[in-house]
Amino acid sequence: MIRRLAAATLSMTALLALTACGADSSADTSAGGQVTLTIGDQAKTLQTIIAASDALKGAKYRVKWAEFEGAAPLYQAVQANAADTGFSADLPALQALSGGVKVKNVAALKNDGTHVGLVVRKDSGIDSVKDLKGQKVVVSSAKGSISEYLLANVLKQNGLSYKDVKVQYLLPTDAQAAFASGKIKIWATFGVYQAVGLEQGGRLLVDGGDGRVSGIGFVNASDKALANSAKKTALSDFLQRLSTALKWTSTHQDAYAKAIEERNGADATVAKTLASAAYSQVLPITSDVNTTVQQVADLMNSIGVLDPNVDVAKSTDTSLLK
Repeated sequence: MIRRLAAATLSMTALLALTACGADSSADTSAGGQVTLTIGDQAKTLQTIIAASDALKGAKYRVKWAEFEGAAPLYQAVQANAADTGFSADLPALQALSGGVKVKNVAALKNDGTHVGLVVRKDSGIDSVKDLKGQKVVVSSAKGSISEYLLANVLKQNGLSYKDVKVQYLLPTDAQAAFASGKIKIWATFGVYQAVGLEQGGRLLVDGGDGRVSGIGFVNASDKALANSAKKTALSDFLQRLSTALKWTSTHQDAYAKAIEERNGADATVAKTLASAAYSQVLPITSDVNTTVQQVADLMNSIGVLDPNVDVAKSTDTSLLK
């Protein structure tokens, strides 16, 4: 299938999610003639934001959700034309582009980076990044995830080589179960999985704040969707509504946290953590954004994770969001 993503086999959980949400995008319009956008999502993140803020009220198109637990299976779905859009942190988007997924980044997202972390078990004996030398680190969800960039970057900042650790890739739900049972002691993860890991006997070794990750994410669209003028118009409107929704979450964090509890099954503590670490705005993709993300690409290419490298500026479509 996709050369770069083939190793991250679509899990049964993700496959069931794809079927359940009606993510077959073979029909571009509903019976009433409305355009249908199939929006790719991870861990119900966008769905929760959109639903809680009622951002789609009055939209003149339909939205179906393609739900996955990680970026790798999401981009597999985009490549298979089962979703019109992708949504991820910068590195998974780069990995998809490097692997030949036919998408363009159409909007940037920004947060403080603290949603990504290296979580260790409290009894691990790991007290600093330098203690990772010679250790096995489980990375979620697959090669080229944002959590892998955090690992690579903090190793570099602490004078270590990426070859100083032994990396194993596991999808987040599988890693969560193994971490909770004590089978793994060092986990590079993100989002709700990071928050749950901290509740299940974990301790945060380091997170992506203070520039350790870029804090930039992307919404991207398939070349096929961008070639469809009606879908492109609808997607442009969706991005504006998503921008409004993200602004709502930043001013209504309690309501947003409650929505996370109700829709994702998270407890109150985890929900508040996720609400405070969410992307806070949708931004046009500027030259500064591309320069920052190119630095991410270049580091990961240098350690053999992103091969071939990606020209970030050439992988964007700036026409949907000005």
